[in-house]
Amino acid sequence: KYAENMYYFSELALTLNAPENGTAPTDSRRRPDQRLMENGRWDEANAEKQRLEEKQRLSRKRREAEAARATEDGTPYDPYKPLWFERKKDPVTQELAHIYKGGYWESKEKQDWSLCPDIF
Repeated sequence: KYAENMYYFSELALTLNAPENGTAPTDSRRRPDQRLMENGRWDEANAEKQRLEEKQRLSRKRREAEAARATEDGTPYDPYKPLWFERKKDPVTQELAHIYKGGYWESKEKQDWSLCPDIF
């Protein structure tokens, strides 16, 4: 019903991006540009997407500058690592993959998202 208003997505496709209470602040369903787009606010969504992309670029540049300074100074530098995953060889395919390392569900249960960066 009303599929033409929902971009002809199936019911399953529509529910995959549905907001859920208690998720991490980094959950992609919380992307403000995505929400604006889904509400038909295209110009605002595009401006917000540009803002988010610029924020990501600046964050990457800061990390690269910190790494360069650490290399020059000879000080230890802990590079960026994903919070819930680690890059390891997949035991089945033997290819490098991001494998879940734990912690998300415990954080969700406690509603402790203090380790999450501010990505939006």
